[in-house]
Amino acid sequence: MERSLETSVSQAVDAWLRWLPRWHPAAHRGRTRICRRCIGSPILRAAGLVDDVPHQVQHGLATRMKALVDHAVAEYTERNLPVLRAELRAADLREAQRSYRPGEGLDPEFDGLQLDPDPDPEQPYLFTLAELGESQARTVPPPPPLSDDAKEALRTEIALADQCANETGRRICELLVGHRLAIHDAVERYVEPQVTALLDDLALELDSPTSPW
Repeated sequence: MERSLETSVSQAVDAWLRWLPRWHPAAHRGRTRICRRCIGSPILRAAGLVDDVPHQVQHGLATRMKALVDHAVAEYTERNLPVLRAELRAADLREAQRSYRPGEGLDPEFDGLQLDPDPDPEQPYLFTLAELGESQARTVPPPPPLSDDAKEALRTEIALADQCANETGRRICELLVGHRLAIHDAVERYVEPQVTALLDDLALELDSPTSPW
């Protein structure tokens, strides 16, 4: 397990490093909602991606590491937690009944982000991706009720799954420390020049005599 996780972390970091040269600052209107996956993330802290790093750069790495945690918990649940396993399988079957799942199958750099831009009162949307997904969710029948014993067993198994997630996350943080230099060098090479150029362009616009500011 230890060797497998070490290899998986290395492969995930390598995949992020291959993606990083393709990153460019977003040119569209920014979004104001806080990303709960990235804010205060110990994974990003371990990787040295906390200060002055654009969110999408952070998000791509954080999402890849979360996938490793999810995989470890899924394996542990499959082997050791029968009640939780049955509940998750039933939830998967209910989810499969949706004809439209807008958040499914996204690249790591976009997985977990809000699906739609923030609303603009001057440009109202006819519909949003999130609304379409929610409309499908309402057609899914509710799960059958659990007995008191099953609820207690489920609570116990959820606590064990959380413990597995926390232990895996801590170990991933330890392993990421060994990749800090490669991560730092890649950010310095591919990200910082683009951020600097963007700030320079902004400064020129603010200094322009035609600027409204």
